Amino acid sequence: MSLRRLAPPEMQPPGFEFTLENMGRIEKEIAKYPPGRQASAVISLLWIGQEQQGWVTHPMIECVGRRLDMAYIRVLEVATFYTMFNLAPVGKFHLQVCTTPPCMLRGSDDVVAVCQNRIARGQHVVTKDGMLSWTEVECLGACVNAPMMQVGNDFYEDLDAASTAKLIEAFGRGETPRPGSQIGRFSSEPSGGLNSLTDRSIYAAKASGTS
Repeated sequence: MSLRRLAPPEMQPPGFEFTLENMGRIEKEIAKYPPGRQASAVISLLWIGQEQQGWVTHPMIECVGRRLDMAYIRVLEVATFYTMFNLAPVGKFHLQVCTTPPCMLRGSDDVVAVCQNRIARGQHVVTKDGMLSWTEVECLGACVNAPMMQVGNDFYEDLDAASTAKLIEAFGRGETPRPGSQIGRFSSEPSGGLNSLTDRSIYAAKASGTS
């Protein structure tokens, strides 16, 4: 993994505080852990902070450390280890492209090439309109539908150069395309179509979100 650092001081905001709404969210996260173990909520708090501000800042690191009674360096270690955390400003639509072996073997190089050509040659470079940026990330856990990328909380799977370009065009217009497989397969079924358990009714509960 490449060295990850916070953005330089001149890019850092003067401070950070969670909104009242997010304060309620972080209290619920901390309450999931027994007394004295509140540091276990550090990933959740950093994620909430990133949702609020778009990226993880130095003041946010300190704010999370104070709330969890953690040394700032411990919070920084977490933020710089996980590629899910943006350490510099990103676009409204930040494309996190998985390039670990399963995705690479299925064509993630083509996805990266489209991002370089349509967004910017370098990673974490925001387009002039503030809409788009991209980066390579470690495994996102959707290997069976490789290659894939994450945008916000959504996964876009079964990508190729053409579908990636189409997605980027939509994001650039401010649209949020339908996530999931871009070749139309359901969940993680075989790319050639089902050849077993072909009765669709057995999937009805899952598709509707019921148990």
